[in-house]
Amino acid sequence: MSELKEKIETESFSVFDQIEKMGHEQLVYCHDEKLGLKSIIGIHNTTLGPALGGTRMWDYATTEEAAIDALRLSRGMTFKAAITGLNIGGGKAVIIGNPKLKNEVFMRRFGKFVDSLGGRYITAEDVNMKTLDMEYISMETKHVTGLPQIKGGSGDPSPVTAYGVYIGMKATAKKVWGKDDLTGKRIGVQGMGQVGGYLVDHLVKENSKIYITDIDESKTQRVVDKHGSAVSVISQDELFDLDMDIYAPCALGATLNDDTIPKLKCEIVAGAANNQLKEELKHGKALIDRNIVYAPDFLINAGGLINVYMEHLGGYKQELAYLEAEKIYQTTIDILDRAEKESKTTQESAMEIAIERIEKVGMLKLPFSAS
Repeated sequence: MSELKEKIETESFSVFDQIEKMGHEQLVYCHDEKLGLKSIIGIHNTTLGPALGGTRMWDYATTEEAAIDALRLSRGMTFKAAITGLNIGGGKAVIIGNPKLKNEVFMRRFGKFVDSLGGRYITAEDVNMKTLDMEYISMETKHVTGLPQIKGGSGDPSPVTAYGVYIGMKATAKKVWGKDDLTGKRIGVQGMGQVGGYLVDHLVKENSKIYITDIDESKTQRVVDKHGSAVSVISQDELFDLDMDIYAPCALGATLNDDTIPKLKCEIVAGAANNQLKEELKHGKALIDRNIVYAPDFLINAGGLINVYMEHLGGYKQELAYLEAEKIYQTTIDILDRAEKESKTTQESAMEIAIERIEKVGMLKLPFSAS
């Protein structure tokens, strides 16, 4: 019993240390033993509005690992909303376990946990979640987005996310090569989930030379079936030895680290994954040392948040979401210019702009509170 108590105290201290370090307002643990539901909801900052961010389900090795993921992801959502000019805060939820556990009752129970927060957190789709899951959640709370379009929602946010990444990639190409044409550019796309697949659609139309990889071979096969010889499949091990112009990480985070950065053979990193830099400052500078230009992930992957935010406002229209996502192009240019002028990493410059907006708006009002 004493060993268990010590383990809990050790994990709790570690998590609270991270909460203090990252500046979160709230971390909520949710548990239904009968259903096997274990979830953690992170609310980072509600200065700009209620915390909006997707729910992902993943078979985390430990509860602490899940908590750290919720903290990192919710923090990223705060900066993502701020940098894109949205009046919304940053939140994220993770559900621990195999996605096969999901069913109507499971997701409705999670919806009750979301509802218990009284609107401080609004959920949406993320990894291993579908619009049907959002429908189940909506049976128990109104604080959910990503509902099917046929029911007045915004549907799958992946197409708009991918479009924003594509636009951000073109803007970065403009900065590096003087033009945003991606014709013939060698692009390695890591992760053939929904977003990665839609990104490839855009790159095929550009006649780029595309290399794709995923730990799940069925996902790469689906893309090959669609695009044929326009894409080339490579293994995960081959990716960082590949001569490419652009590396597009579209799977899980922290792929830019001590091991991978020295191997990279590209001029641009621009992808959809969250938290691509394992250590923001250290690895942002490491990319500069390699003369690699990094498009901040929380900016160029903001299309999905833009999409569900437009649903949150009411009267969703997809064309308006795409128009809003197009602004990512100029914002990317502005950040790359500022970073160059001030001799800072692009991640630092993007975060500074986001924090400046939060601080200025914070002078006008108190953090969001449920009525």
